[in-house]
Amino acid sequence: MDVWVACLDEARSAKSVRSSWLVVMKVMATVAVIAAAMSVSLVAQEKKIPKDSFRVTVPGCTKGMIFTAGPRTEDQPGRLDVPEGIHLRMNGPKKLIAEVRAHEGQMVQITGLMKKGQYNQQGVSIGGGLRVIPGTSGSFGNRPAVGTEAVNYIDVESWQPAPGSCPG
Repeated sequence: MDVWVACLDEARSAKSVRSSWLVVMKVMATVAVIAAAMSVSLVAQEKKIPKDSFRVTVPGCTKGMIFTAGPRTEDQPGRLDVPEGIHLRMNGPKKLIAEVRAHEGQMVQITGLMKKGQYNQQGVSIGGGLRVIPGTSGSFGNRPAVGTEAVNYIDVESWQPAPGSCPG
C-alpha cells in the first residue's frame, strides 16, 4: 500500500510541475506578444527621414506658430547647426502643435524634421544669435522689402518641457 501512495504522490508532483511549466510558458508568450506589439508601434511613430531632410532636437520658446531656437548646449548632438535665435515655423498635427503652443512663454524642446540647407546664413554674425544683413533701399527707410526674409520650417514630431526660461 505504501508503494501505491508513493506512486500517487509522484504522479501529483509531476502533474504540478507540468502545470507550473505551462503557466510560465503562457506568461512568457504573452510578454513576447506585448513586446512585439510595442516595438511595432515605436517603429511606426518614428518617421523615416527623407534624403533631403534631417532630424533635429532644439530647445527654445514659442510665440504663436513660431518657434525661436534657444542657446545650444553641449549635450545636444541632434541639434546639428541650428543657430540660436533662428525662427522656425512649426508644422505638424493640430493636436501636437496645440500642446506646444499651450506652453508659450516656457522653454520647450521640440524634435522634428527640417530640410537640408533651408536656411542660408546671410550677413555677418555679431553674436548672441544676431546677424547684420545688407538691406534694400526703399521708401520705408531701413526696413527690408516684404518677402525678402526667408521662412524656415520644422515638421514637429514631438516635444517636451526643457530647463530654463524664455526671455521677456
